[in-house]
Amino acid sequence: MTEQPTKFERGTDGPKVIVVGVDGSQSSFRAAAYAAGLARRQNALLAIVYVQPVMASGAVLGAPVAETTGAIAEGLIEEIRSATERTRGAWSVRWEFHTFHGDPYNGLVTAADELKADAVVVGASESAGHRIIGSVAVRLVKAGRWPVTVVP
Repeated sequence: MTEQPTKFERGTDGPKVIVVGVDGSQSSFRAAAYAAGLARRQNALLAIVYVQPVMASGAVLGAPVAETTGAIAEGLIEEIRSATERTRGAWSVRWEFHTFHGDPYNGLVTAADELKADAVVVGASESAGHRIIGSVAVRLVKAGRWPVTVVP
């Protein structure tokens, strides 16, 4: 019995769906730009995810929480569309925008699971408090369910 040489398949491996978390911070926009480059090179779908926080205490006090987080999501979509238009012709990326509700960690986990992510990209935390309780990025890495890239 002769052994068949292993056949190399160019362009068939690599991620098909890359999830990136955006929240309007500069580090999340850098993460989105990095993830867009990955998606373009891999011909993958870029799933841009905004997790709308659930602010029960604000809702109890009568604050228009849903309207505020919805406005943030709309602003993010508009920023992404604008960036897409500026780069049209130079390069293009297939992308979708998704919103999930909850805390950022659980929202991104849900998004990655539901969208069948092959990789997750997030920006490094800009909050000093995360050094104590742990950032979303650290928690995603510790979950060990997907390759996670943390962009500074």
